Amino acid sequence: MGIREFPNGSAGMRRSPDVSPRRLSDISPQLRQLKYLVVDEAIKEDLKWSRSVEDLTSASVGLTSIEERILRITGYYGYQPWAASCKRDERSRESPAPAEAQMQAGAEGGARGNRCCWKCSVTQFKKLFWGVAVVLGVCSSWSGSTQLAKLTFKKFDAPFTLTWFATNWNFLFFPLYYLGHVFKSAEKQSPKQRYRECCRFFGDNGLTLKVFFTKAAPFGVLWTLTNYLYLHAIKKINTTDVSVLFCCNKAFVFLLSWIVLRDRFMGVRIVAAIFAIAGIVMMTYADGFHSHSVIGIALVVGSASMSALYKVLFKLLLGSAKFGEAALFLSVLAVFNVLFITCIPVILYFTKVEYWSSFDVIPWGNLCGFSILLLTFNILLNFGIAITYPTLISLGIVLSVPVNAVVDHYTSEIVFNSVRVIAIIIIGLGFLLLLLPEEWDVWVIKLLTHLKVRKKEEIPEGNGDIASGLPNKSRRTRPSRSSFAH
Repeated sequence: MGIREFPNGSAGMRRSPDVSPRRLSDISPQLRQLKYLVVDEAIKEDLKWSRSVEDLTSASVGLTSIEERILRITGYYGYQPWAASCKRDERSRESPAPAEAQMQAGAEGGARGNRCCWKCSVTQFKKLFWGVAVVLGVCSSWSGSTQLAKLTFKKFDAPFTLTWFATNWNFLFFPLYYLGHVFKSAEKQSPKQRYRECCRFFGDNGLTLKVFFTKAAPFGVLWTLTNYLYLHAIKKINTTDVSVLFCCNKAFVFLLSWIVLRDRFMGVRIVAAIFAIAGIVMMTYADGFHSHSVIGIALVVGSASMSALYKVLFKLLLGSAKFGEAALFLSVLAVFNVLFITCIPVILYFTKVEYWSSFDVIPWGNLCGFSILLLTFNILLNFGIAITYPTLISLGIVLSVPVNAVVDHYTSEIVFNSVRVIAIIIIGLGFLLLLLPEEWDVWVIKLLTHLKVRKKEEIPEGNGDIASGLPNKSRRTRPSRSSFAH
């Protein structure tokens, strides 16, 4: 075509890949002519307001044909029209239509997204279901053990002996864990192999005598003190005050972790700690600072402090433990209790501090029931995170407070005055604030930003609906103007 357009042209006008391309200055007259191309205003308006796919397709085809014509005329850079048309045909045959490709990709992506959403929703539902079950178990076992201990002391006034008896049941932790390992694990191990593997938690040499006295014995003492002070406080004050004051151990854990472990400082947790301290003071004031209630409140606060010290030292000296390692550690505490704490109830018996006339007087049903409930509580508290969220487990401790309050209302002469109610609410609020995750402020900012963006997106959509009629009107009136011009 180039020779027919330019009869005086030489054979060099035919371009092929073997010939070097022409210079841009050779086609400068043709390029200058492009400057004077004028498009009618009516055509501009039609192209501007056209929204149909056919108009866009025809425009793109027209532009492509103009471009090919210029390149064929000039022969610039070895252009071969047959090669370009063949490539276009091949591309059109190989690749499906854009709409079809988008529909296929959207269908595949939607199917994958639906499957993932279904799996996530089922998993979250299971975790939530087990979480509710664990919360009810923690609440009932903790409040039940507290009420049963109160009932036991009416017949058997020996809190330290009850502590020693219940701690011995911790020996069942590792056997129960091994039963779960046998039923759930694919690679089953013998009890000796599992024991040796869990002993690595104490160090490379396992559970040696030195490790027993340096890493297990201190925690055995703290465990015994925590339970004894808690049970002794039940003798002095009502179970509602005991259960709500023990919730302050969460605030003590934060303060000790901030000081000893150098944990991240969080203002909301400082506020929660202040709430806990204020609730303790108000709880003391609720009964008029009587010596009996002050001693009971001091015993509960001491128990909460020992519990917090136990948790912080465990993280400092031993770190985090797996389920088998935690079960073995709690069983080792029972061994320490039998070997070294047994002498104390014997001494208290012969000194008549905790004395009973005969073994027939001991309410063995209450003692065994209390021990089983306490064992259940510790199992759910330590191993419940395997099936649900840790926050839900902690909520069970808070929910035990209203349960104990209802029981005390019908079984004792407790007076829920305004000071006591406010103290309970403040301590409970502080406990809930301590359950907030460390990144809670980041999540709140992201949520507010997302809501703000959604509001901004909704406003332009509304404006677009109002203004959508304007182009249609102008498009309908455009033909009358063009006919008038002609």
